[in-house]
Amino acid sequence: MTERPKGPASSFPSIEAKYDRPVPEWQRLLRERRAADPGARHSDLVGWLESEHAVGHGHATALVAATLTEDAGA
Repeated sequence: MTERPKGPASSFPSIEAKYDRPVPEWQRLLRERRAADPGARHSDLVGWLESEHAVGHGHATALVAATLTEDAGA
């Protein structure tokens, strides 16, 4: 039996289905945004996904949290 993902990753299947874009592509966009604005905080990145890409708040939060955690090496 396959273990179900926990935390932000548990939202990934619904994010990919709803927005028709794979999670690695969302993460690439977030990393590009952070490179353009190194001072961007979690809430800034969530707001950017919501306003520029019409991503819902919960999905945006999951994407940002997972990306920032991965980038921190945790």
